Amino acid sequence: MPDIIISDTSCLIILKKINQLEILTKLYSKVWVTPEVLKEFGEELIGIEVRGATDNNLIQAFSRLVDLGEASALALAVETKNSVLILDDKKARKLAETLGLATTGTLGVLLKAKQSGYIKSMKEILISLNATDFRISDRIVNEILKEAGEI
Repeated sequence: MPDIIISDTSCLIILKKINQLEILTKLYSKVWVTPEVLKEFGEELIGIEVRGATDNNLIQAFSRLVDLGEASALALAVETKNSVLILDDKKARKLAETLGLATTGTLGVLLKAKQSGYIKSMKEILISLNATDFRISDRIVNEILKEAGEI
């Protein structure tokens, strides 16, 4: 289990849209967001700590490749041992992989919540996700449902 989970904005937005934002603090003892992510999210976060990366040059370099929230989260993860980044953006995940950073996505968090007993039905969660602007391929839906033991 990671010591620290660092979330990008997209995960926070999606979890809020499906009324599952509290899942993060239930699953992980330390959840961090950067000031940039908090600003993008635009709302107060309970139980989630705001931590900024110290290397602004790193944030600027990453922001040439991904958006500012993702860039700041990536920079903070580079500076933080035993952390896992929650990223959904393909380009940001690829950059994290190149940097040797551990990642998961919103679906990974939700699957972990199901496996930990915080979510009763992954199928219901996927239906809720489908009602938002979060897009998931049928192949991924089937993989998630299999891992959740629902098909």
